[in-house]
Amino acid sequence: MLPEQWEVFKRAARLTSPNPVPMALIVDSPWIPGYLKISHMDYYLDPELWFQANRKIIGEYPGIIFVPGWWMEYGMAAEPSALGAKIKFWKDATPSVSHTLQRLEDVDEIAGYEIEADGFAALTLHRIAAQRQRILDTGHILPIVTSRGPMCTAAFVRGTTTFMMDLAENPEGAHKLLDLATRLVIDWLKAQHRAMGDTVEGILLLDDIVGFVNRRYYREFAHPYLTRVCEAFPRDWVKIYHNDAEINACLDHLPDCGFHVLNWGKQRDIADVKRRVGDRMCLMGNVNPLEIGVRGTPEEVRAETLRVLEASGGEGIILSVGGGISPGMPRENILAMQAALHEFNQVHARMA
Repeated sequence: MLPEQWEVFKRAARLTSPNPVPMALIVDSPWIPGYLKISHMDYYLDPELWFQANRKIIGEYPGIIFVPGWWMEYGMAAEPSALGAKIKFWKDATPSVSHTLQRLEDVDEIAGYEIEADGFAALTLHRIAAQRQRILDTGHILPIVTSRGPMCTAAFVRGTTTFMMDLAENPEGAHKLLDLATRLVIDWLKAQHRAMGDTVEGILLLDDIVGFVNRRYYREFAHPYLTRVCEAFPRDWVKIYHNDAEINACLDHLPDCGFHVLNWGKQRDIADVKRRVGDRMCLMGNVNPLEIGVRGTPEEVRAETLRVLEASGGEGIILSVGGGISPGMPRENILAMQAALHEFNQVHARMA
């Protein structure tokens, strides 16, 4: 991310109503290898290919802010692998995670992690250290550290279905696992900060599992841990929350955790989200990522983009898809989003 792009993003995150409305996309390994027609295995394991792939994407779309930018990741492998989860890698797909914590009573046995030495967290930190100066030499910075959230990490280690049952059947054990996952997430984000250096001023937390619980369970099993993560970092840092599952149960409470930006999915219309939290959070969304972004025509993308922008009122929004960019989204549809945004910004500039 260029320094000037980060300044635009920060102003939007702090609800200072930048004009024109910016566009940002969460872009990572689910999309990049397929878009560039390279294998996922090579993308993860060939540092030169990874660097050139990211530079090509950035060069193709200079008007888009990529979040977090130059993302060094192994799919969703880093956090659960540091707690002993089994990771499977595939040639043409993101890694899959197999849970290994068969009993909640065994949480103490996995609690002694070393974030800079365990699993794919260690490999990611090594890659950051190896590539950091090269990225800075391009004129870009690394402003955002990233992690899966506590519920997501706990569900990977325990198994999602089993973990959902734990919340009802063994709440004490579930809290113990969530406490461990929260400590891991904070340590992981801080380790990335040390590796990236003093250009870091923000966090991106991704936790779709929060969307699997009702309001009461959110308040007990998610809200306190999300708040702990936010409070572990400076108040003036930008805090971005991604959840492209259902957000109805958590939506009204997310600003109280300390998040500034919400990137959410297609399930809830922007008008509803704007009404409920639009004066307390910047909304990063929410063009339908699959039915429109991947499967739609450029004209359908244009129409949906303009609908989202109009529903936002052009304030407190960073245009994006509803979640991360989905595998298979073609160039012409990304360009259609950009063109629609340019059209919208021109109209609103004339009206100002």
